[in-house]
Amino acid sequence: MYRFERLKAWQEGMNLVEEIYKLTTSFPKNESFVLVDQLRRAVSSVPLNIAEGSGCNTDKEFIQFLTIARRSLYEVVTAVKIAERLGYVNEEEVIQTITRCDKVGTLINGLVNSLRKSR
Repeated sequence: MYRFERLKAWQEGMNLVEEIYKLTTSFPKNESFVLVDQLRRAVSSVPLNIAEGSGCNTDKEFIQFLTIARRSLYEVVTAVKIAERLGYVNEEEVIQTITRCDKVGTLINGLVNSLRKSR
């Protein structure tokens, strides 16, 4: 098992990826190469950056990757809110997705704080 696989932030990030992929299957076909693609790339970036950062030599470098993961998470939230405004998702789906995003964000923040304290 790789180091990142033990991180709760990575595990929950992976759950979020799965949720977003399922959510976007119902988007209109004309959004396949626009909002769907952007949303899927942003959400995939969250666990990908956590994994990549875990392989860094220093905590400072790892924190940089976690910051990128967090920024991608903000992009996901915004794209979901765009989808809501366009009528592609309902309020319940938005609440569920934002709640999971909040959880992942909290875990990323906790990991960053832990790494800063250990320096």
